[in-house]
Amino acid sequence: MIAFFQARRKKLRLLMLPLFAMILAACDPIALDGVTNIGGPKIDTAAPVPVALLVPRGGSGSDNLLAQNLENAARLAMRDLDGVQIDLRVYATAGQASTAASAAAQAVNEGAKIIIGPVYGEAANAAGLAVASQGVNVLSFSNNPTIAGGNVYVLGPTFENTANRLVGFAKRNGKDRIVILHAQDVAGQLGRNAIQQAISANGATLAGSVDYSLSQESVIAAVPRVKAAVSSSGANAVFLTTSSASALPLFAQLLPEAGLPVATTQYIGLTRWDIPPQTLALPGVQGGWFALPDPGATGAFAQKYSAAYGGAPHPLAGLAFDGIAAVGALVKSGKSSALTGASLTQGAGFRGASGIFRLRNNGTNERGLAVATIRNNGVVVLEGAPQGFGGAGF
Repeated sequence: MIAFFQARRKKLRLLMLPLFAMILAACDPIALDGVTNIGGPKIDTAAPVPVALLVPRGGSGSDNLLAQNLENAARLAMRDLDGVQIDLRVYATAGQASTAASAAAQAVNEGAKIIIGPVYGEAANAAGLAVASQGVNVLSFSNNPTIAGGNVYVLGPTFENTANRLVGFAKRNGKDRIVILHAQDVAGQLGRNAIQQAISANGATLAGSVDYSLSQESVIAAVPRVKAAVSSSGANAVFLTTSSASALPLFAQLLPEAGLPVATTQYIGLTRWDIPPQTLALPGVQGGWFALPDPGATGAFAQKYSAAYGGAPHPLAGLAFDGIAAVGALVKSGKSSALTGASLTQGAGFRGASGIFRLRNNGTNERGLAVATIRNNGVVVLEGAPQGFGGAGF
């Protein structure tokens, strides 16, 4: 394990975490005005409700595996709907925007009242545009906030949600002067923006911002700049946007060595610091804070999926479960307007594979997250995930 990170020090591979690289991919999305469509088609809740599931089948081998996992999870969720009948229709997109648009249009022409999926941001954007004139809503698996709005929602975990949870926790625990350390790429800039918004919303103080390009030399050069920003501003926390698959291992070593010890500087991560497990052994992440989905709900879903299909679910599979769970909860109300934007964004939200979540009026989402730290190379939950949202609704 030590050798693994020593090797990374010699030749750092600065890559985005594959999960975020995959979902964030969206080139020049067409703006959908940031406000959700409150309308939607009427449904007959006494009959099976036609639901389209768009999966990346027909693409790469990894896409095909993901597609099967998403369909499995959707069908798993259907078992728990307590009398609600879903007519699930699965369409392949091959991971392509043009194919996703055609599949979405075909699904609606064949009677679909709502679309769940697709995965990639560009494909989700195209699918939403293809059916916007019919008013059909799209619950995409993307986490890219730039495609959200109009009739498109993103179910994927967003930087904004994670940043708000962690900054709120930091503020309550006296770590309220924060320096942001972020990459110059799209993910880094989106992460920086999310943290800045969270700092403002929670009454904390932005004590500085340090950027770096995706090279080992730039990462190393950023370290003294972070030290200077912390020293000059009196900051008591550094919020990093990077992941374990990118610059985190190097920063976790170099920042404490530069005079920013864990004991006096609170390190906070926008990504999961427990993935992969080797990350837990880094000295620089000991005592750091990060957010993760409700461990109880996530564990229960994984166990249920494994019992049904004989293996662990793909990390994104739970999003398909969530989409069906939301549709089922709304249809159970018996209202013909159950799948309109106004219903989808009801305040109390839904319970899914990783805990509670709700859709926001701007097409993004809010998820109940736990806050965790790393102690003795293990994960310790400091504050559990909330079990309910306020607001009218279910």
